[in-house]
Amino acid sequence: MLGSKVFDAESAMENEREKEVIALNETKAGTKGLFDAGIQKIPNIFIRSPEDIAEDLKRGRSCLQVPVIDLSGLVDVVDQRRVEVVGQLRRALEEWGIFQVVNHGVPPSVLDGMLAGIGQFHEQDVEMKKDLYSCDVKRKVRYSSNTELYYKAGAACWRDTLSISLQLTENVQPEELPTACRSTTVEFIKHATKLGEDLFRLLAEALGLEQDHLVGLDCAKGRQILCHYYPPCPEPELTLGANKHTDTSFISIVLQDQSGGLQALHNNKWVDVHPIPGALIVNLGDFFQIISNGKFKTVEHRVLSSQAGRPRISVACFFMGRIEPPTIYSPIHELISELNPLQYKEFTVEDYLVKFVARKRGKPVIHQFELNL
Repeated sequence: MLGSKVFDAESAMENEREKEVIALNETKAGTKGLFDAGIQKIPNIFIRSPEDIAEDLKRGRSCLQVPVIDLSGLVDVVDQRRVEVVGQLRRALEEWGIFQVVNHGVPPSVLDGMLAGIGQFHEQDVEMKKDLYSCDVKRKVRYSSNTELYYKAGAACWRDTLSISLQLTENVQPEELPTACRSTTVEFIKHATKLGEDLFRLLAEALGLEQDHLVGLDCAKGRQILCHYYPPCPEPELTLGANKHTDTSFISIVLQDQSGGLQALHNNKWVDVHPIPGALIVNLGDFFQIISNGKFKTVEHRVLSSQAGRPRISVACFFMGRIEPPTIYSPIHELISELNPLQYKEFTVEDYLVKFVARKRGKPVIHQFELNL
C-alpha cells in the first residue's frame, strides 16, 4: 500500500513537471522571459533537490586556481618552448582535466565581438527569436531554454541557449545564423576550429603520440557550439546555471565573460574558474578519457546562477568527433600496456549520445563503457 502511495506521489510530481515544461516552451521566451516578467519565485522545475544542496554544503569550495598555460612562441617543430608547454599540459590534464590558455592566437576583437553578438541575440525582443525556438535537437541552428527540460535527469537550469550543430557538416552558412550575431559567430567558429586542431596536436604529444595522431582520428570534427545566456535569477541559491556534469566530447573550448560562475570539481571541492581577460578555458570530455585509456580524466563542472543583477554569457565549442559516417572510437593501442590494461569499451558518438539522453540522474554515462577489470 505504501509503495502505491509513493508511486502516485511521484506520478503527480512528474505530471506537474510536464505541465511546467510545456508552459515554458509555449512562451518561446525561455528563462529570459521569466526574468523580464519580474517573477520573484522560480518555477519548481528549476529547484534543486535538498540532497543536491546538502551535498554541496558538505563539499565546500577551494581557493586553488585552475592552471593557466601560455601558448605564445609555439612552432610546429619540437623545440624547447614546445616541450615546456606540452609538459605543462600533461600536468594540468593529469591533475585537473581543465585549464585556461592565454596568447592562444584568437584575436581579442573576435572574442569580444562574439560575446557582444550573443548578448544582442538573447536580449532582443522575443518576437525576433521565436522562429528559431525549437526542441528538435537535430536542428542545425536553434534557440531553446535548456536540454534538461527534454529528459528527466534532474532540475532544469537557469539559462537559454543558441545552438549551432556542425556534427553533420563542416560549415554553417552566414544566412543560417541570426543577424544579431551572424558575422561574429562565423569568425569565432573559424578561429576556435583552428585552435582546437592546434590543441589536439599538443595533446597528442602530451600522450607520447605523433603530433597528428588525434587529428587523424577525426577528433577535431563534429563541432557543437552552444551560446549560453544566464539571466539574473531571483532565487540563485535554489538552482544552477548548469548542473554538475562532464562533457560528451573530446575537448571543449569555452569563452566566458567577466562575470564568473564556472566551477570545476577538484579533490572533491569546487574551484572557481576565475575569468582572465582574453583567456579561453579548455576542458577534457568523456571521449578523451576513453581514448587515452584513463591517462587523462574528464572533469566535472557546473555554473552558478547569475545573481549580481547582470546576466552571464558564455560560448562553448565542443569537439565531438565524426558521427557520420559512424566512426568507432576506442582506447588508443599505444596507450595500453601491462601496467595500464584496457579499461574501456569502444563506442560511436551516436551510441554515446543516446545513452547520455537516457541516463539516470546522477549516473555518469562513461561508467557504462568501463570494462570490469
